[in-house]
Amino acid sequence: MELILTVALGAALAGFVQGLSGFGFGLTAMSIWAWTLEPKLAASLSLFGALVGQTIAAFTVRRGWDWKTLLPFVLGGIAGLPLGLYLLPRLDVPLFKATLGVMLVVVCPLMFFAQKLPRVRGGAAGDAVAGAAGGMMGGLGGFTGVVPTLWCQVRGFDRDRQRAVIQNFNLSMQVVTFGSYLATGILEPRMLPLLAVVAPAVLVPVLLGARVYLGISDVTFRKVVLGLLFASGIALLASSVPVLLAR
Repeated sequence: MELILTVALGAALAGFVQGLSGFGFGLTAMSIWAWTLEPKLAASLSLFGALVGQTIAAFTVRRGWDWKTLLPFVLGGIAGLPLGLYLLPRLDVPLFKATLGVMLVVVCPLMFFAQKLPRVRGGAAGDAVAGAAGGMMGGLGGFTGVVPTLWCQVRGFDRDRQRAVIQNFNLSMQVVTFGSYLATGILEPRMLPLLAVVAPAVLVPVLLGARVYLGISDVTFRKVVLGLLFASGIALLASSVPVLLAR
């Protein structure tokens, strides 16, 4: 029962964050699940929940398909995915927590100051590299959109173009990654009952978050969420690094 409550709580909080701010399902869910779940289980639940939330977003916040811009991201993501799939089964719990902690501590400040980062002219090659990083991180647990989102910011994409790229990239890569989890055995039959907990736990909070978005400042909420995730990253590092150093 405790496991089910932990999974449901992580999924609900992450779904609300994703619905309200349009990002952060994997980061939010994993900051809770990494404390108690083993890496493959946490990653599988995170990926599935992110896919459910992204599918809902695709029908509620529709954006066009800019294939010319999107294609380099997707091709890069497919190229980077195998590295994430290779690394995930080789991460034990302390190393998994340390990896996630580093990710949170680095990514959250970058996303916080993304609007102030200098603009670059990266072209299709830069888009593909960002997509490859997203694919690799997606293999580790559904973090497909983190690096591409930052990259779109420094490329100077306007809001609608960025939303179209990230939403469609995330959905595409999460479908491919979920299929890869099935094909490689990362997603195991024993996990299916918990997937059945994640799906309904995500559904209502995603829709609620999207509705609440209309009434509060997105900037303020992003500050709160990123601050909490950053603090979670520090705590994960504090608990895992001493264990790793003692080996």
